[in-house]
Amino acid sequence: MQKNNPTVTRAWCFYDWANSVYSLVITSTIFPIYYSAVAKHPASGSTVVSFLGYELQSSVLFSYAVSASFLIIASLSPFLTSIADYSGRKKLFMQLFCYLGSISCAGLYFFTRETFTFSVILFVLASIGFSGSIVFYNSYLPEIATEDQYDKLSARGFAMGYFGSVLLLIFNLAMILKPEIFGIAPDNKSLPPRIAFLTTGLWWFGFAQYTFYHLPGNVYKRTPRGSWILNGFKELQKVLAQVKELPLLKRFLLAYFFYNMGVQTVMYVATIFGIEELSLPDDALIMTILIIQLVAIAGAYAFAFLSNKFGNIWALILAVIIWIGICIGAYFIQGAFDFYVLAAVVGTVMGGVQSLSRSTYSKLIPANTTDHASYFSFYDVTEKVSIVLGTLAYGAIAQATGSMRNSILALIIFFAVGLLFLALVRGKKSLTPQKIVN
Repeated sequence: MQKNNPTVTRAWCFYDWANSVYSLVITSTIFPIYYSAVAKHPASGSTVVSFLGYELQSSVLFSYAVSASFLIIASLSPFLTSIADYSGRKKLFMQLFCYLGSISCAGLYFFTRETFTFSVILFVLASIGFSGSIVFYNSYLPEIATEDQYDKLSARGFAMGYFGSVLLLIFNLAMILKPEIFGIAPDNKSLPPRIAFLTTGLWWFGFAQYTFYHLPGNVYKRTPRGSWILNGFKELQKVLAQVKELPLLKRFLLAYFFYNMGVQTVMYVATIFGIEELSLPDDALIMTILIIQLVAIAGAYAFAFLSNKFGNIWALILAVIIWIGICIGAYFIQGAFDFYVLAAVVGTVMGGVQSLSRSTYSKLIPANTTDHASYFSFYDVTEKVSIVLGTLAYGAIAQATGSMRNSILALIIFFAVGLLFLALVRGKKSLTPQKIVN
């Protein structure tokens, strides 16, 4: 297949447009706020909830639900990606996870206090669908573009995702703030956010069809023979043996493991932190997230520019240093203004570190491989396990100490260790702008 085909690369970026609404609406804004409101007992004001026979703080359950979803997908990803590589059915697997996630997301329309347990399970399934589709999506990057386009194309995908998700969030916010315009009674407070969950699932499902229509289904024209499962395991063993011989890739995965623990945990718990530690009003929280998304568009392109000038690792080192500063600031944060300033800084580096991590890993994969999904499963497992441990550590420390501020200290440690491993990758003279060679 010819690389850098504009139609194919546009369709690939469009999946970011399709699925990023999940990250914004469900992960960061409306769902956490609605979840906190539903979890709060209307009479006593208690935030302790019952889930499958256990009594937990609602914020702790939220962290554990995120951890559980990523632990599940981290366990499945290596095997499913190797089967997808062997069978040439990567797009099919991506579609299945997309549909699981989007339909589960739409099902959150029925989230009420009476359906609390079922809705948390739907949230976990939506998270599994989102995460499961991403590994197959990411693995298309080295198949549809040449290496000199990785940074720019990865940034373009994230930028489209940030912009598209903001559009849908603005629509949903209008419905929440001015329900009467949409024919909804002002006293029906639960309906607008539940409609937001429904529209998020429909947006994700609908726009993904453009991606699935144009993305190639079997880039290397593979014709599988015999058992997909057995040969998939053999495929995984082959790639694992190759990974062991790639020192730069292993060092980068170690670095990514630690700094991603910090990045993703901040993204998943920032809204809950604002609600419970700072008592910020809902509209202020959502406006802050909107600012983050818009700033992140510029941040993604800015770090792609920096990587072009100074190399991927130098750009990532700068991003991680800024993240450490963000955590220090978050520990001492006191009010709304501090939160807004910190949010602007988060937006600057959020898009950059995510898009650049994806493109850097693509450059570290051997150029002659055809097992991109299997290779990206190691990236995906590293990401998911780091999220599991990061959110678990955050929730456990908050539960033990009674304050989420203490959890931030653990995030500083994660970023610092990631920075050390990045410095080891940077020590190789082959790490030059646009080209990384193992």
